[in-house]
Amino acid sequence: MDPRFVQEQRAFAAHLRKPDEYTAPSSIEDRRMGIYRDLVYNNIESFIASGFPVLRSILADDQWHELVRDFVHRHTSESPYFLQISEEFLRYLQDERGESPASADDPPFLLELAHYEWVELALDVSEEAFPEGLVRHPEPTLLLDGEPVVSPLAWSLSYRFPVHRLGPDYQPRETPSSPTFLLVYRNRADRVGFLEVNANTAHLLQLAQTDVDAPKTGRQLLLQLAQDMQHPEPQQLLEFGTELLRKLLSLDIIAGYRPVGTRVNR
Repeated sequence: MDPRFVQEQRAFAAHLRKPDEYTAPSSIEDRRMGIYRDLVYNNIESFIASGFPVLRSILADDQWHELVRDFVHRHTSESPYFLQISEEFLRYLQDERGESPASADDPPFLLELAHYEWVELALDVSEEAFPEGLVRHPEPTLLLDGEPVVSPLAWSLSYRFPVHRLGPDYQPRETPSSPTFLLVYRNRADRVGFLEVNANTAHLLQLAQTDVDAPKTGRQLLLQLAQDMQHPEPQQLLEFGTELLRKLLSLDIIAGYRPVGTRVNR
């Protein structure tokens, strides 16, 4: 390949990434170059704005466009698909945003809010499926004596900031004293939902997803939770926990129940 052509292509790409810093190749008319500049930036900016609408509504126009242009300039995307631009933007915020001097003016919750907004798209397009062979409408006794199976389309998340409440009218600058726990899930109707929970519910799901090759009944999970909480009345927790399991099941966060002894060894 002609080295001069390679050099011109690199200059062309560098100019598109950061036109204020890198001059366009002299062989290309500026009117034509302007079409490429607008096409590349406007398409990327449009996809990011649609994927992060709350973040877009919070940032002033100048701050937003500086953020997107810095992403275009710094980040080398691993995927050529527009659908994955949101994930690439999140990687940029995690790994590269701090290199920009302008990041000092970013709100302290920027990364967490972006992650929260990205999760909705990630779950919406996820190819994970609900496990087969589960009891979806168990008898009351099975809620405690069967094995609850957490849906692969349910993500238990924790944030320093209450990301689900952020918006133009609510932008805390100080980290709250308590974290926010959220369950983000896609149900069998393919709708993505959000549920704010407490630390104990988040821990219960974590217990259910730990060591999945060792079956745990709902009773065992709740008694383990009571032990971890140092709850003075484990039986009271069993009563409350049964209703919690029923609610999580109704939302498809728990995909269903597997009767103990029916697990197929792999």
